[in-house]
Amino acid sequence: MTSPNNSNKNNSSANNETDKESSEKQNGMLAGIFERATKSGLGRKKSNPSPVESAVAKDMADIHSNPTKLRLAFLGGGSFGTAMANLAARNGCDTTLWVRNKRTVKAMAKTQTNKKYLPGYKLDDRLKYSHDLAASVKDKDIIFIAVPGLAFRETLKNIAPFIGGQSIVSLTKGMEKDTFAMMSDIIKEVLPEVNFGVMSGPNLAIEIMKNMPSATVIASESEPLRHAVQAALHSAFFRVFASDDIRGVELGGALKNIYAIAMGMAAAYEVGENTKAMILTRALAEMSRFGVEEGANPLTFLGLSGVGDLYATCSSELSRNYRIGNMLGRGMSIDAAVKKLGQTAEGVNTIQQVHEKATKAGIYMPITHALYAVIYEDKAALGVALHLMEAGFRSDVEFVMAHDHSNAALTAHLKTSGSNTKSKDSDADK
Repeated sequence: MTSPNNSNKNNSSANNETDKESSEKQNGMLAGIFERATKSGLGRKKSNPSPVESAVAKDMADIHSNPTKLRLAFLGGGSFGTAMANLAARNGCDTTLWVRNKRTVKAMAKTQTNKKYLPGYKLDDRLKYSHDLAASVKDKDIIFIAVPGLAFRETLKNIAPFIGGQSIVSLTKGMEKDTFAMMSDIIKEVLPEVNFGVMSGPNLAIEIMKNMPSATVIASESEPLRHAVQAALHSAFFRVFASDDIRGVELGGALKNIYAIAMGMAAAYEVGENTKAMILTRALAEMSRFGVEEGANPLTFLGLSGVGDLYATCSSELSRNYRIGNMLGRGMSIDAAVKKLGQTAEGVNTIQQVHEKATKAGIYMPITHALYAVIYEDKAALGVALHLMEAGFRSDVEFVMAHDHSNAALTAHLKTSGSNTKSKDSDADK
């Protein structure tokens, strides 16, 4: 007969074994995630500074103690470019906002407002305006480019003759039409020697102008540049976090526009909270899946530039892409919706680019493919949505359990269940 003490010891031993197995299983799953992250890109790495970067590091040695010495140019007078330029000027940086149209520049200088994109919000008195591109970028430390994706390459070519030791930071989200080039790819192609970074995050310009607490991510392999951007833009209401995963941060800012269109379309059908949550999480799965194939770290998509930007863009009626999707969901054509919006909605081009890339590479992107069918193949949105719900079985988080295992196991189970049912029916007939 086993004594109570021995029984307790046995139970304790069994519990310890169970806890040990559970811990090992959890550690194994985490190890799997980090292993994939390492294979993707990218664990932390030390960069090898170029002569240009070394010069920048020397020039920026006293940034943290005196950010007012930073000389900045912001190219593009849209809502976000204006908001960032205003933030830098308010922090005391020598800041110039370049706008292509001379008449617009005069109006902005006179009224200290951007009436077209940020009406009703007064800009800092120290912010300077110019339509002279050469004068705007010469003798600057950092040039922030906030023009639409369609004009990004042209803008770089136009400033190329005036580039010396300046660094470039892209504020533009999206991909170049027909090339699938990210903005960082274009920078490396047009200005191969330049020190550069990209900035992305949940940054709705109007909220920033209202001093609502917000944050962004500056991604660059150059630590001095990351620090410089943080010094220039950081404030009591705006935090700037750092990353060295340029690809991941940039893809997060581009891909989320796709799903903002999907969420806007869903809102037109007055879907519930369950549906919204499903769209957001499956969108995040698509983003990380695509990102890994493109060399990004999957963990980056859990940060501000990934799930943060995705949530903000998909839940705000201020989002241009959300508004496009909502108009599409109400039966408007894509051309009519874009015309009514009156601004660039990068997600429309991104859907086409990612659909084609994912199809060729065999990447599972069901939401993206569905939106492509609605916008470019004139399929009925409701029918496409129903088809998505009836799609095959998948595991929830593929970095925890691979899809192949999930599909194979469930298919085998269903086949076995089907065979057993048929066998029982056959026996009953006998």
